[in-house]
Amino acid sequence: MTPVNPVTGNHRDRAEISGVILAGGRSRRMGGETKALLPLGGKPMLRHVIDRVRPQVAELSLSVEYPSHSFDPFGLQQLPDRKADGGPLQGLLAALQWMDPACDWMLLVPCDAPFVPGDLAQQLHESAVEAGLEGALARYADEIQPTFSLWHRSILPALEHAVTASGLSGFKQFLREVRLAERDWPPSTPSPFFNINDQEALREAGRLINKIKENQHAQCE
Repeated sequence: MTPVNPVTGNHRDRAEISGVILAGGRSRRMGGETKALLPLGGKPMLRHVIDRVRPQVAELSLSVEYPSHSFDPFGLQQLPDRKADGGPLQGLLAALQWMDPACDWMLLVPCDAPFVPGDLAQQLHESAVEAGLEGALARYADEIQPTFSLWHRSILPALEHAVTASGLSGFKQFLREVRLAERDWPPSTPSPFFNINDQEALREAGRLINKIKENQHAQCE
């Protein structure tokens, strides 16, 4: 693919970055419940992600399997998948097609990551621009994290072809066709890329959040 020319402006300027939270997957390991709405640390799981991502972007949307009034209180534009079980690539495609023309980049994060880094957009933006590539993704503990990624709007034609013509649905498939920069993330506790995929992970996330609150309270005394 043709390298992306460095964007103009400050790398820390969120004005050119849009954001989408992936919330379209079915939570089979959660008993079929809507994972994003599960309570965590006194508020819905999705609220933790919104609170961390919203300051990083100019606009924020929600990728969903189908629109639901359950998400209305969050005040986000809901972007439904074109077909059921279409995979996360559908969410990215819908977000890039919806993105404000004033934005050049799309930040992608999952709905089940309550500790997503507060500087994720900035770090991935800098990596993509420095490498002259159409996007960047996080790497943590020697593993790439495709759902924590940033994509330039110029990748849309290739993505449309991958989804509609080739029938691709997963990021690992698409990443064989495109080249993205990778940003190594230093280890920390809790892991900034902690995913809640089952009930045990949900309980562990609750324990970690309570511990963070206790530490913050102790520091204020």
